[in-house]
Amino acid sequence: MALGERLAGELPRSGVVLLIGNLGAGKTTLAKGIVRGRGAAERDDVSSPTFTLIHEYGPFGNVYHIDLYRLDEARQVETLGLEEIFDRDALVLIEWGERFPQLLPAERTEIFIRTTGNDEREIEVRAVT
Repeated sequence: MALGERLAGELPRSGVVLLIGNLGAGKTTLAKGIVRGRGAAERDDVSSPTFTLIHEYGPFGNVYHIDLYRLDEARQVETLGLEEIFDRDALVLIEWGERFPQLLPAERTEIFIRTTGNDEREIEVRAVT
């Protein structure tokens, strides 16, 4: 969470950020820190959107947290209206988005989270253009 709070200031004001890692790697925990670091919500108010698919945070929807884990086909993702969300002045955090690269903007940030031990993670941030 602390890293997410620090990253919040380094990420673009608006744009798409993929959170990439295995199940249990800490994607939602990192998202909690980013949302908190943006001042959009307290970290205890941020939860995994696994079943609701999209959570919106901030008084003006300035951070979206999306989880595509439960979706299997691109046509399911297309019904969510992501293109409209991508056009907003907001930071869009997406878990499991790498499964549908054809539906994502070419310009984005990718954060890779790898588990290296019980409580240890290796995190790599890449700007994709």
